[in-house]
Amino acid sequence: MPEKKMKKRKVFQIAAPEANAVYLAGDFNGWKPDVRPLKEGRNGIWKTTLTLPPGIYEYRFVVDGEWCDDPRCDEKAPNSLGSENCLLHL
Repeated sequence: MPEKKMKKRKVFQIAAPEANAVYLAGDFNGWKPDVRPLKEGRNGIWKTTLTLPPGIYEYRFVVDGEWCDDPRCDEKAPNSLGSENCLLHL
């Protein structure tokens, strides 16, 4: 019987105290900039949690319509738009 790969929970968060809306976009949701909203918590910290199978994922935040990097992510990869995507290893 093949080994079943366990999905892992990952909390994504960004400090954006002045933002009106924050979304998470990545290769896990077709890079759609408006389908995964984050919820604003204390001190302007926006969060969401995804459960994903093991792998390497690329993602970015969309803060009030502007694509933004995750300041807590140290590893990035160039994208086709001339900027970079953040990398997540699960």
